[in-house]
Amino acid sequence: METVTTTETLQPAAPAPPAHVVPYPSASMGGTISNTAPDPSDVPAAAMNGQAYVFPYRTPPPLPFPDIGHLAKWSVSSYKFGFGPECLRDDDPDTFWHSDGPQPHYITIEFPRKVAIQKLSIHLSFTLDDSYTPATLAVRAGTSLMDLQDIRIVTLEKPDGWYTFDVSAEPNEDGDGLRPVHAYILQVIIVSNHMNGKDTHVRGLKVLGPLGRRPTYTESDPFAFTTPKFRMYERIR
Repeated sequence: METVTTTETLQPAAPAPPAHVVPYPSASMGGTISNTAPDPSDVPAAAMNGQAYVFPYRTPPPLPFPDIGHLAKWSVSSYKFGFGPECLRDDDPDTFWHSDGPQPHYITIEFPRKVAIQKLSIHLSFTLDDSYTPATLAVRAGTSLMDLQDIRIVTLEKPDGWYTFDVSAEPNEDGDGLRPVHAYILQVIIVSNHMNGKDTHVRGLKVLGPLGRRPTYTESDPFAFTTPKFRMYERIR
């Protein structure tokens, strides 16, 4: 379990949109948008080696990392009726989680077993949500709600689109990326909003696992079981 907390400011970049992507109606992300769809293999290049990846469009980025969010139970600190945690995973850019309580706001993702978590991809829109847009995010992970530890802090500057970043800051064995975090619970905390806003809007959130099935180890779990037969006995029920 990594305990190093890092702070990173994600600056917007504007890659050319694939043909199926619907861009935002403004040019707030900066840069020049090409009308030519890029090679899909080029799109996730920056995200493959541990760098934060900014995809300034309404549809999710075509990343190769598996979405493992469907394995978990999702809950939020508060929400307005009709704008609950289900809006985080409905793949509809026009819906959003709307908090309705005191700060800080947070999203809690609970897995039934320990999983490897590589990245988070979050959909935000300063253009549409103004002061409801998160400005600072903190990521916590642990085995229960009682032992969550801060593992990442991310600062956002007027985000519009999908922001993807690793939850860990520790290099992997090959030195070409970052290790995943092994945890039962992941929590995303909205530390602050733009313009000192109180409630928050998040239009989408994806939890991404590592590529392939190669085992990755942490100091707390150096001999992790990897086959389904052995993982049946990795904890006492």
